[in-house]
Amino acid sequence: MAIAPILPVGLGLPAGPPAAPVQPGGDSFGSALGAALGKLDAGQQQAAQAAQDLATGKAQDIASVVSDVEKASLELQLATQVRNKVVDAYNELIRMQV
Repeated sequence: MAIAPILPVGLGLPAGPPAAPVQPGGDSFGSALGAALGKLDAGQQQAAQAAQDLATGKAQDIASVVSDVEKASLELQLATQVRNKVVDAYNELIRMQV
């Protein structure tokens, strides 16, 4: 007894190569990710420069230096958590059975 497929094979599939994905806003995920990493790096450099200025005596306001360093630390923790969530989501997709 033969079992008929639910959908015929090849039904509705394009004959040629797949079309390029449409970018609704014009920005790609890669450029948005690059911009976010650039801001993260700029914050880290600003905190390092503020700490160096405090150590060499160029900066007198300790509160602003502590604020810059803490802000950079929180930004890095956020980026790390976002990365972890993306990796978890990717691993979940890989484990899905088709």
